[in-house]
Amino acid sequence: MANASLASGLKAVDAPAPMSSNQRRFWRKLRGERKAMIGIVIVIVLAVVAVLGPFLAPYDPDADDFDLFSPPSMDHPLGTDSFGRDILSRMLSGTQVSFTVGISVALLSLVVGVTLGLVAGYFGGWLDSLISRFLDLLWAFPEIILAVGMVAVFGAGIRNIIIAVALAYVDDFARVVRAEVLRLREEEYSLAARAMGASHARIMLRHILPNTLAPIIVQATFAVGLGILAESGLTFLGLGVSPSTPTWGLILNEGRDFIQRAWWISVFPGLAIMITVLGLNLLGDGLRDTLDVKGVNEAA
Repeated sequence: MANASLASGLKAVDAPAPMSSNQRRFWRKLRGERKAMIGIVIVIVLAVVAVLGPFLAPYDPDADDFDLFSPPSMDHPLGTDSFGRDILSRMLSGTQVSFTVGISVALLSLVVGVTLGLVAGYFGGWLDSLISRFLDLLWAFPEIILAVGMVAVFGAGIRNIIIAVALAYVDDFARVVRAEVLRLREEEYSLAARAMGASHARIMLRHILPNTLAPIIVQATFAVGLGILAESGLTFLGLGVSPSTPTWGLILNEGRDFIQRAWWISVFPGLAIMITVLGLNLLGDGLRDTLDVKGVNEAA
């Protein structure tokens, strides 16, 4: 009898918790958002390509064993470049690098921006003024100009690009979170927790931050697309990764001098960037509509 009770107890522990009514409502509403579903499909396909790209590449992305400027054909579906390298293989390898940069930019700007917005909105006063003036300073410069300036000062390379682009988008997260925190800190549950002697850290992390996740998630989807776009732009300007690292922006840059002679070198990576950013924006728009989030960027 005891063993039966123990077995039933273990089954109860192992069984997955059923979705709440709010979760079911969210998924039902998300499935009804055509933009979100299209964005999810695009992002999933590109994420799979990013993971498996080096294994799917038909040739070595750096091998220059083929004819120069060979147009798209059965052997080279996207043609070859000015060094005789296979464009498809380079783009498949570049997908991983571009996605890594975009996700890293989103995570870094999220961590820094959410921290600044949470502290500024919760404590207010001189600390809020100091952080807000710093955010105003970042906001005063166009993101790409700020990123170009930082990369020019600290040098090129993936790490410096991630830091530079992430800093350029910190204010987007910080402003969204600060606006939410200013409202949430006056809610009854926040006031009750403060009256019961809860620490500031507990109130911020346990009671306020979880209620700001919806706009943070939506902003993060835009940030990934902006990171990929910014990396491509910096690489196109010659301030990106080293020439030995294939990325979409680098391939685009290499083909700009041959656009009339070999249009495929620039067109295909340009289409890849456009489709990726479009998919992330559609996903962000769909999540924003599903979660009924206001105040988040409408477009990347």
